[in-house]
Amino acid sequence: MFTGIIQATGEILSLENRGDALSMRLRSPGFFAHCHEGDSVANDGVCLSVEKCTADEATFCIMHQTVENTSFKQASVGKWVNLELPVRADSLMGGHFVMGHVDTVIRVLNVFPRETGVEVDLELPADLNRYVIRRGSISLNGISLTVAEKNKDSLRVCIIPETLSRTNLKNWVPGTLVNVEVDMLGKYIENYLKDRNLAE
Repeated sequence: MFTGIIQATGEILSLENRGDALSMRLRSPGFFAHCHEGDSVANDGVCLSVEKCTADEATFCIMHQTVENTSFKQASVGKWVNLELPVRADSLMGGHFVMGHVDTVIRVLNVFPRETGVEVDLELPADLNRYVIRRGSISLNGISLTVAEKNKDSLRVCIIPETLSRTNLKNWVPGTLVNVEVDMLGKYIENYLKDRNLAE
């Protein structure tokens, strides 16, 4: 489990097709120093297992289904990926509960530079609309963000300079594909209520 507080970014060094999977090698100086084979790392909000690593580089195997359902279908060498290690039981919960299980990909509609930071408008698919609330939390490329505004088919987030400097959000332009994971608590509540109604 993660919190959506990005700890580093990594540059994609290589991509290799392995039939039904994609092998991705990343470089992020010092970030993988305490990682081991099999450890989980959030890559742009997608929970992936470390296949092998050094202190500065790590290789991940991404299954075909994950590639097709995330922004990794447009991955390319030289692109930057947001990275976060799993949250520890004794660490601060700086963002919100992020599972690393992406719901879908959405497109950036507009980016508006402001005097401080930027505002970004993104698509909001109809099937996710009910899980998104104004002033609620949402994970975009693994970044825990607050929904500033919500319309029928779009949402807006406001980005402070600190977040811009630490993430790949600085590279977003209209048309950029972004991994989205809505707040899981709403989905659990909905599922519980459905099951209870069926039982009654």
